[in-house]
Amino acid sequence: MKKTIKINTEPHECEVGPHTLLFQPEIYGDDFLDNYSQLQEIQKEFSGADLNEVSGVRLRGLYTEMRAFLARLMTDECADRFNRFEVHAEGKPVVAFRTREGADAHAEKIGATDRIKDESIRLPDRVLVELMEWVVELYGSGEGSGSRPTGSSSASARASSRAGTPGKGPSRSKGSTRAAGR
Repeated sequence: MKKTIKINTEPHECEVGPHTLLFQPEIYGDDFLDNYSQLQEIQKEFSGADLNEVSGVRLRGLYTEMRAFLARLMTDECADRFNRFEVHAEGKPVVAFRTREGADAHAEKIGATDRIKDESIRLPDRVLVELMEWVVELYGSGEGSGSRPTGSSSASARASSRAGTPGKGPSRSKGSTRAAGR
């Protein structure tokens, strides 16, 4: 007996407006869980909190962590576009980083910079939340499902065809079914 288990090699694609975001074909369970637990720690701070009472700095931290979580699951090329902070000197980009902290640290080292420019892909908050839900479903195990989806949603298995041949009679109303042998 031989068993073959497929490992995905093609990135998962998600079209968001004019952008096509590419996510890693496979994520090892512990990598996903480590990334997700970092995000959950920040979300705990906001759980049940009145957002009107939460400072803008703390909300920005959650937003930044959401974007970082998504970027860590993307292909490198896509993550470099998704979160992009360019250090500019003399009006020209010198180097780019995926985090503002990395750009700030580099700018401090080189001294004279014009500014750090956020060239990240801008998305509404609701889209970020929807993306997060999608990647959790894609890489994580669903509530009570006991399975981990590894294929892209466009590559999902088709529904099994029904046994027998389709009848040519009129459809039954109210969803009634005939009992076997009658």
